[in-house]
Amino acid sequence: MSFPTPEGEVLPPHTDGIPAQPIPDYEREASRPNSRERGWNILATPGTYILLGINITVFCYMIFRGVSPSSPTPYQLLYFGATSPELILHGQWYRLLTATFVHVGLLHIATNMWCLWNLGLLGEPLLGPFGLIAVYVITGVAGNLLGLFTSVFFHEYGSSGAAGGLLNLLYKLLYSGYDSVGAGASGAVFGIAGILIVLLSNKKLPIPAFELNRLRRSVIQFAILNLIIGLGANFTSIVRIDNHAHIGGFLTGLALGVPLVPRMTSGRTRYLARQKLTFAAATFALILFAYFIAKLR
Repeated sequence: MSFPTPEGEVLPPHTDGIPAQPIPDYEREASRPNSRERGWNILATPGTYILLGINITVFCYMIFRGVSPSSPTPYQLLYFGATSPELILHGQWYRLLTATFVHVGLLHIATNMWCLWNLGLLGEPLLGPFGLIAVYVITGVAGNLLGLFTSVFFHEYGSSGAAGGLLNLLYKLLYSGYDSVGAGASGAVFGIAGILIVLLSNKKLPIPAFELNRLRRSVIQFAILNLIIGLGANFTSIVRIDNHAHIGGFLTGLALGVPLVPRMTSGRTRYLARQKLTFAAATFALILFAYFIAKLR
């Protein structure tokens, strides 16, 4: 089996040099320090640091086992859990999750962890530790599932068909090859950005409207900039970016946020119950999508 260059890269969110402010989900959080200051306290944002810790531990273990910190081979990435359409469809579905904790070199993990840290400190007060980790997992898997779908679809049906030029354009933008190797947290990072865009639209949050708009605008700018870079890069030979992971994670994050907004200010018990219901429904939908993909062959 031959493998092209592994994929992945995102830029940190643009904040105009201003530290991100926390978005409280309850009134008692209004007196807490800003998110960057609170972020240095691991106990204040455990979900963010759990995710950072898992990613960094996996990367350090890869280096300890002899993987190059700058240019790991496709075989090494697969050994530690990266995605491969062929392997997934032959039963290794766990790769949809493990790949979200595997990174293609030091620069890749550094940029992804910087984005995850910033967005996590902003999002955890809105979602809680359980919610943040659940969003990371669900949107990361969703992004990898979209990548699997595009790989299987274009492998089975090619780049021509009734849609003509549009299908060829999507083929160029999204198709990485049936033997491609994918890894990285970028799909999950885009998922957190997507859900934040929706949650920050809640005008009932106990924070000034201008601050909500500033934070939401910052997250939107981050998402748009990185999507444009990702789509544009695939027309060059410099780097191959995993656009389906970005798009799939982002759209899933947006979808997860919609049912949560009405319960954000209705009390902790109701909000957590809505989270669990939403995340369970999303998980079931992803299982159905995976089953559909498996039947395409």
